[in-house]
Amino acid sequence: MSETSAPPAAPDRTRMPDLNWSDAHRAQLQMRYSDIDTNHHVNNGRYGEYLENARIQLMHDVGLWGEGERAVLARMEMDYVQEIRWGQALVVESLIEKIGRSSWTVVARILADGMPCAFARTVIVRVNAEHRPEPIPDGVREALRPLMVRG
Repeated sequence: MSETSAPPAAPDRTRMPDLNWSDAHRAQLQMRYSDIDTNHHVNNGRYGEYLENARIQLMHDVGLWGEGERAVLARMEMDYVQEIRWGQALVVESLIEKIGRSSWTVVARILADGMPCAFARTVIVRVNAEHRPEPIPDGVREALRPLMVRG
């Protein structure tokens, strides 16, 4: 079999948690030709950009993107499960895993043509104008609550 006709490998499910993804926020993303590297797949550095764009869409969609709203990325971890190739339709699904005093944790998976390709966990910290952590207001907690991971 040639490299182009080989069926895609099944994703490693041990690195892709089985969560309530049907409740997730969905962000459809546009792949750019410049995302492709010399191996003819999406460069791994672009995955972080995809997740960033999805987080911004999530924050906008729940009303946390506006004047006075400030948040910074404090941590990101990612498991790459399967490559993404040129022309595949990209969707990032995101859930809120935890809401703390001044931070919230987002778990997300990147899908290409509906196939899970990466899983990420990010910690976002709410900050004030001086970029110091500040408590998450009740309104923000309520905006994020519908996207919570359920056990």
